[in-house]
Amino acid sequence: MHDFNTPRESDLEKKYINLECQIKSLIIGEQNSTAILANVAAAISQTFNWLWVGFYLIEDSELVLGPFQGPVACFRIKKGEGVCGTSWKEGKTIIVKDVEKFPGHIACSSFSKSEIVVPIFNKKKIYGVLDIDSDKLNSFSEIDKKYLEKIVSVIENNLM
Repeated sequence: MHDFNTPRESDLEKKYINLECQIKSLIIGEQNSTAILANVAAAISQTFNWLWVGFYLIEDSELVLGPFQGPVACFRIKKGEGVCGTSWKEGKTIIVKDVEKFPGHIACSSFSKSEIVVPIFNKKKIYGVLDIDSDKLNSFSEIDKKYLEKIVSVIENNLM
């Protein structure tokens, strides 16, 4: 069978497969959600060296900054605002190739050029989002979406 993936895609998928295994072994048996999210953010950040990797968690009617790796970030985001708030409102993953072209983008860092946000569910309700920013345009693809959703699924299976 011929592999039609480009070398970059194949290498990217291998990185994600290894990362997913690492995360599963890191969080097995851990029940503290803050500890889980902190180590997941660190593992993703160390693997890909993106500008910012972290979580926003729903508290009352806002997303509130959770564990992250990278420069300082916005503390709170309202539902429907920016990429994170839109992902929360729509309940789906959003890939933004150029954040300057996203209506209502919240510029927490002027270095952010592209972004992917994956919603996290707990008992069929949105719990928060995984937010990743890159300092390069068009950094995220359907491959990133596929594997980051798998990683989020691992997190969801460990949330109490």
